[in-house]
Amino acid sequence: MKKIIIYVFFALNFMTSLYAMVEIDITEGNREPLPIAITEFFNDESQILKDQKIPTKLQKVITDDLERSGLFSSVKKDAFIQKNRAMHIKPRFADWRLIQAQVLLTGELSIESDRLRVEFRLWDTFAEKEIEGLVLITTVENWRRISHMIADRIYQRLTGEEGYFDTRIAYVAEEGPKNKRVKKLAIMDQDGANHKFLTSGRELVLTPRFNPVRQEIAYLSYFKNLPRVYLLNIQTGIQEVVGDFPGMTFAPRFSPDGNKIIMSLARDGNSDIYVMDLVSRVVERLTDSPAIDTSPSYSPDGKKITFNSDRGGSQQIYVMDSNGRNQKRISKDSGNYATPVWSPRGDLIAFTKNYQGQYFIGVMRTDGSGERLLTENWYQEAPAWSSNGRVLVFYRETKSDAEGIGHSSSIWSIDLTGFNERKLTTPLDASDPSWSKLIQ
Repeated sequence: MKKIIIYVFFALNFMTSLYAMVEIDITEGNREPLPIAITEFFNDESQILKDQKIPTKLQKVITDDLERSGLFSSVKKDAFIQKNRAMHIKPRFADWRLIQAQVLLTGELSIESDRLRVEFRLWDTFAEKEIEGLVLITTVENWRRISHMIADRIYQRLTGEEGYFDTRIAYVAEEGPKNKRVKKLAIMDQDGANHKFLTSGRELVLTPRFNPVRQEIAYLSYFKNLPRVYLLNIQTGIQEVVGDFPGMTFAPRFSPDGNKIIMSLARDGNSDIYVMDLVSRVVERLTDSPAIDTSPSYSPDGKKITFNSDRGGSQQIYVMDSNGRNQKRISKDSGNYATPVWSPRGDLIAFTKNYQGQYFIGVMRTDGSGERLLTENWYQEAPAWSSNGRVLVFYRETKSDAEGIGHSSSIWSIDLTGFNERKLTTPLDASDPSWSKLIQ
């Protein structure tokens, strides 16, 4: 990002050892969202904001982020009893309990030397304590990022897990007839804001993947009908060709340190897993099987790789060491498995499963146990993890009519409990999503 956000912490009252603070257990899903009152941020009317609607916009973005998580429900502002500025210093907790708000968010903003100063406080209305507070200072134009960062802080404080709202999603935007699709690389904030196209559509693009440590995307593009891997710096727009890969069979993915890409290449009629060092450009072969080995993905510590292979007669998920040794099948149930992706938490592998004519998005433990199918459709694939490993995005094709003539594709999200399934809004059809880590 072009602008740097400065964090300034002020005194907090973390009294978890003395008070039974409000918190959310997200391990088993949460059918009853936590009621939270999110007030509009107060501002000194003597200070003229370039955009007078920023206080309201902050409130809306924070509210939308938290509600989309499925873990929170916002109390309607028409129900608010206390509305004066004093609530930011000392709320009348009984008033907020009366309208069923278990948690209260208050805030104020001001302009300091042409920079936006935003302060928020999070209150537990039952313990009658402030449980989180933060000051953020940035340019006025960065108000939306501040909103996401506040939502992340609230999510982390109440769930114990890192938030995922200050992130972006890259994907392939599609339009045109199915036999002549125009595919462009696109990027947007996780809530669909700040959408933009990164390529023109003159060349076919596929499978964008975020670098885990840099603001960079690797993607596959066909140049003169030959697959070529590109690296695109999101901040500068500078594009670099990694190399031509005539036998590429699946998308490149980064290693956890961002210094390597792993991919599947078909050479001499055989598809195997290869890894390339992005500094030396040296390519190393990791598998040597007469079967099709594809869809590699690193574990977050870089020590393991998951991939799928049909070496056993059907497409299944395997795990091996990062040097290619100790290859072992882990999927155990019936059906064909594809697109395995290791969770950033390291505990699960997400996958696509085709069984009895239906497609499922599911997860399993890294030894193949505990398989859970989260969602089912006639065609869907390509799961990608949120930065905290609690939510998945994937793309789904929808039939245009009862006869199945025509189709559209879109990006959906679902949490690990199999609940809170939501469709993401994009200007065109969408496929092949990739989710960034928290923006630094």
